[in-house]
Amino acid sequence: MKINGHSHLLPNPEQIPSFMKKKEIFWIDDDRKFMRQKNWSRPITAESFFLDEKMEWMDENKIDHAVVLNLSQLYGNGLTQNDMRQALRFQNDFNAQVQAENPSKFTTGFVIHAGFVEGALWEIERCVEKLGMKVLCLPTHYLNTAGEWKGIFNKETEPILELANKYKLAIEVHPYDGEKFIKLENMSWRFHLIWMLAQCADSYHFYTLNGYYEKYPNIRTCFAHGGQLNHINIGRRTQGFDGRPDLFEGMERPRKAVGHPNIYFDTLVHDTISFEVMLKRQQTTDQIIMGLDDPYPLGEMESDAQSSYPGKLLDLALAENLINKTQHAEIWENNVVKWLYGDDSQSFYDRIKS
Repeated sequence: MKINGHSHLLPNPEQIPSFMKKKEIFWIDDDRKFMRQKNWSRPITAESFFLDEKMEWMDENKIDHAVVLNLSQLYGNGLTQNDMRQALRFQNDFNAQVQAENPSKFTTGFVIHAGFVEGALWEIERCVEKLGMKVLCLPTHYLNTAGEWKGIFNKETEPILELANKYKLAIEVHPYDGEKFIKLENMSWRFHLIWMLAQCADSYHFYTLNGYYEKYPNIRTCFAHGGQLNHINIGRRTQGFDGRPDLFEGMERPRKAVGHPNIYFDTLVHDTISFEVMLKRQQTTDQIIMGLDDPYPLGEMESDAQSSYPGKLLDLALAENLINKTQHAEIWENNVVKWLYGDDSQSFYDRIKS
């Protein structure tokens, strides 16, 4: 099989509750040309943002299955508790329906807001127990009830990780909202091209320093966009840890986490030099999964200007002898299933055949 471990899907305009447009939380134009929020809009650059067209696109590119994550626009930061709860519930119910109606094609994720821990725990239980979902989508950062931006991995969010550990969930960590707390002018797509990578590195920094990969051994955490800065920054983080131990009391040395079997990265690093750095750092391909981030233009999509197509980077890595054919196949399938289901991979195959 070819399984894409990082995909996104928009609801059709008529599927979005009217209150979300009325309150300017999120909506899509009737002609499906733009997605919108208050003071924000983004062009819909591919028909495969929508379900029927996505399945056609998958068939055309011989992709058998996709992991659909939540929409970053629906992390709920800055909303009232009631609006956040309703918006996230819509997102999770929509994703759950996609999975239930198309089990052979999709595994879908669900989202919670870490600023409201009790509600987050309730929603995790609902999504797992009632909706049959296995992928918890977490933002790299969230806005807490005191109006402070926090990294997703801290003492306050440990109850969320404890429950995820109980359910043996896969976790996807994805960046967004950087322009809301990084005080720079939003120009030249800097928050997507530069700061999203820094946000991932920041969340990885605290996930590993706090030793959560061992404290919660049943969860398998994947960092989006290859966690590019995570790999190149290990040396600096380790030197800082060793040079200023007073700042890291009770924390784990950064190098200890390298290659840990419960930490995953997707392939979306855009060139084979970056991919090779990841390989050399991890010293294994076992925790690398295929991630296309389709249908966004920063995903691995068809592009004449870049001579690109879904799966090109991994094909180039094979052609350049960075990986062999077995590893190529494992990144497309086995590793994704292992991230999703851990040691119980048979449950994945049973579900998609149901």
